[in-house]
Formats: sequence, C-alpha cells, structure tokens
Amino acid sequence: MAPSPKKYALIGTGSRAIFFYTAIVTTYKDTSSLVAFCDTNQTRLDYANSRIKALGHPEVPTYLASDYDKMIAETRPDEIIVTTVDRTHHNYIVRALELGCTVLSEKPMTVDVAKCNEILRAVERTDGKVRVSFNYRYAPHNTKIYQVLQSGAIGKVTSVHFEWMLNTSHGADYFRRWHRDKRNSGGLLVHKSTHHFDLVNFWLQSRPKTVFAQGDLKFYGKENAESRGKKEFYSRAHGSACAKDDPFALHLKDNEQLKALYLDAEHEDGYYRDQSVFGDGINIEDTMSVLVKYRNGASLTYSLTAYAPWEGFRVSINGTGGRLEVEVVENSYVSAGGAQAAEGSLESRTVTLRRLFEKPVEVEIQDGEGAHGGGDELLLRDLFGAITGDDARALQASHVDGAASILTGIAANKSIATGQVVDVDDLLYIA
Repeated sequence: MAPSPKKYALIGTGSRAIFFYTAIVTTYKDTSSLVAFCDTNQTRLDYANSRIKALGHPEVPTYLASDYDKMIAETRPDEIIVTTVDRTHHNYIVRALELGCTVLSEKPMTVDVAKCNEILRAVERTDGKVRVSFNYRYAPHNTKIYQVLQSGAIGKVTSVHFEWMLNTSHGADYFRRWHRDKRNSGGLLVHKSTHHFDLVNFWLQSRPKTVFAQGDLKFYGKENAESRGKKEFYSRAHGSACAKDDPFALHLKDNEQLKALYLDAEHEDGYYRDQSVFGDGINIEDTMSVLVKYRNGASLTYSLTAYAPWEGFRVSINGTGGRLEVEVVENSYVSAGGAQAAEGSLESRTVTLRRLFEKPVEVEIQDGEGAHGGGDELLLRDLFGAITGDDARALQASHVDGAASILTGIAANKSIATGQVVDVDDLLYIA
C-alpha cells in the first residue's frame, strides 16, 4: 500500500508561496496534500484559494496569522511551509517545531543573530527538522561546479571571486517592496546574498570565519536621484501621473496577478507593493563588496550591484591545480509579475575548466529548464517527490546551512556599520 500523502500547511500567501502550493496541488498531488493557508491578509488568502480551485483542487481552510496555533491543531499538518516577510520567519518556525511539525523555510531562514539563535535552540529543544529552500544549489551548473571541485580537478581551492549583478528590473524590485527596510529583510546581503554565500559554503564545504564589508546606497533613493538632476518624485506608482512614464515604476493595475495579490489587498494592511525606488525610507544598500576568510583557509571576494544593465553572475575559482571560470546570464523578471518558470531562467551560461599547463575545456552541463537556472523544478522534485543519491543529499540544506549562509551577510552588515573585521564565531557558534 502506498504511503499517505504528506500534509502541508503554508503561512504567507504572497508571490513565493505560489511556487510551492501550485506544485503540491498539481505535479505532486499523489505524494503531497495541501491542508491549509495562513496569512495576515484575508484577501490574499482568498486569492490563493481561487488559484488552487482553478487548478482543480478544492479550496482549503484559511486562517489569519493570529490563529496559527489553531490552524495546526485543526488541520494537523506534517510540515509547515514558511513564506512570510523575512523578519517573521523565526516566529512561525519555532512555534511549528514546538507543536510537532517539521518546517520548510524560504530563504533567508531569518535576518539577525537573535532570531537565528531562537531557531537553533528550538531545533535542539524539540529535536525537530528545518530545511531551507536554497533552489540555486539545484541549478545544474551550480551542482556541476560542486562536482568539479569535489573531483579535485583544480586541486585545493585557494580563492573565489564572485560577482552578482541584479538589473534595473529585478534589482529595482527590492527597493519597491518591504525589502527596502533592513528590519524586514536584513538588506540584500542577507535576503539576496544568502543564496550566493550558501553556494560558496556548498562548493567549498566550509563555513565563514571572518568577514569585512563595505556597502552604500549609491543609485536608488531620493538623494541619489536628486544628485542626478531628477526633479519629479512620487511615493507610489498607483494613481500618480508622475509615475506614468517612469521606467522604474510598477503599475499594479496592469498585471492581473499583482493586482490581485497586492492592490486589491492593501485595504487590509496598508502594504504598498509599488513604492518609488527613488523615494525616501530606503535603508538598504544597493552597492556592496565583501571579503570572507573560510575555516578551510580559502578566501572570497564578493560584490553585489543592484542596478546593473544585465542579470546574472560571474565566478572564478582558483586552486592549486587550476581555475574554474563561470558566467551565467539570467532572464530578467519582476517577482509575481509573470510566469514563475521565467523567473531567473537561463539566457546563457559557460563553465570553463583551466588546468595548469593544459588547454581550457568547456564543462558539459545538462540542460536546466525553468526558473532560477533550472533549480526550481529539481528543488520541488526533492521536496515533494524523490531525488536519490549522494549528490541529492548534499544538495539538501538544513537549519545549520541556513544559519551559515545568513551569518556571512549578518557579519557583513555589522562590518559596514563598524568598519571592522567581524569574527563570525563571535556572533554565533555553529557546531
């Protein structure tokens, strides 16, 4: 007899939630069962139910976040999927563990040391399980980098140079949303770079030891726009004549999904999804540089620019026996502004292996179709279906991996604030 489907409840029904609940009620309906939605906003809850109903799945019970415990008691999920605002992740993770559920957390696991400690203590106290959905590990080119390094093809890794570019569509989107407040997101060095720092931890099979960083708001924000001669400003795009011809404006009413998720829901909580990227109130950086020393002796030079003309990354990994060079160009997107399969999908990629005293070789990589370089579909298969083998186990990210990835960003934020090198072990010890 086949095992009963695993039961999932989801808290936070914004854009990223769609990725998970659509997969559960369609592709993985034989192994997974969606039993409830939870959110602070009833309009978004109702929209989530309308989507699954359109996919042929019956509506599920909905609960406001204040009734989170009640939801778990009444629907008895096996696992909670947490896709709320980053600063609230720890609340729902810890309480789910205390009530006997396992947890799947969207990245970043949380945004600061105190909240991270709460999660780690809860895992230890309850003997529970938390996974973090690092989809970029699953992108075939990123998995291949791990395999090449593990094979010893470039010898012992000594240094990594990692440059990530967010363009003026996707990158700008972080400055329209709740992410623009560092209290909510930890800034891009936590919210976005957690992906990149996790990849380096994964590739090196090591963790950060010391971090030094510099960062500033150089492009977005009102003061920067004024310095470039901009004279007309608005607080949000909706209802603003000034925003009509602004290429940075997001017009919610013109996109059915964005309208339903945010414009139609804002009367409940006052959340404006379409704030001006050149407005006041932005306290996160858009230009960042980080130096990291790892426990295994390797070093990382990292940069993130959130206003680049193209989207993607370049990585150069040096070792005692050669060098691995990577360039990945991704298609641009606005979160929830189109088909999810197009979000971060590949435009082009090259991975070149240069061994000492040998001609360079282009590394063959299987095609990665869909969002985030093909990683999304493979992540879903691992979460809700089955992926087997040693590499599959290596791809799975635990609460320890979630903590290790954010600690680089948290340390970088502290370094920016103090101008000092930060010892990661002084922030938090991970056994």
